[in-house]
Amino acid sequence: MRKLVYYVATSLDGYIAGPGESIDLFAMNGPLVERYKQDLQGFDTVIMGRKTYEFGYKFGLPPGQPAYPHMRHYIFSDSLTLENPHNLVKVVKRSTTTVQQLKQEEGTNIYLCGGGAFAGWLLDEKLIDILKIKFNPIILGGGTPLFGGSSAVTKLNQIDNQEFEGGLSLRTYHIQY
Repeated sequence: MRKLVYYVATSLDGYIAGPGESIDLFAMNGPLVERYKQDLQGFDTVIMGRKTYEFGYKFGLPPGQPAYPHMRHYIFSDSLTLENPHNLVKVVKRSTTTVQQLKQEEGTNIYLCGGGAFAGWLLDEKLIDILKIKFNPIILGGGTPLFGGSSAVTKLNQIDNQEFEGGLSLRTYHIQY
């Protein structure tokens, strides 16, 4: 069975974006970012919520196009409509059944892009298997929390830790439900 991997950058105080959805203080280049880009090549499927998909518009992503051209995209939304979406882009209703079906398919692990409210829902539903956090040595004081409004209590088992220049680190955890 494929695993759902939440691979995300966070501040030390647990935000994936600062106030106003700012990501300005996060590392945008260097060895950790290159590692992340390389790791993304190992996924064939990405899932995300509407807010994460629409966040890409700020960076030139045309509506309906894939953010990652080599991956199938599943955008979980009850309100997003796309005219003439690319054949790799599907908008689906939020459903645990859909996520479970994707995990049963043949292929690579599944990349959970973005997060916040959608990641919190997935955590509450016990659907995230692996957490890969790019810790940035910053404190944002507010913004988009790593797991939105989730109230899940869960234990993590660290399976890898890599340190990078500038105080950055990549930690990988298996989530134990």
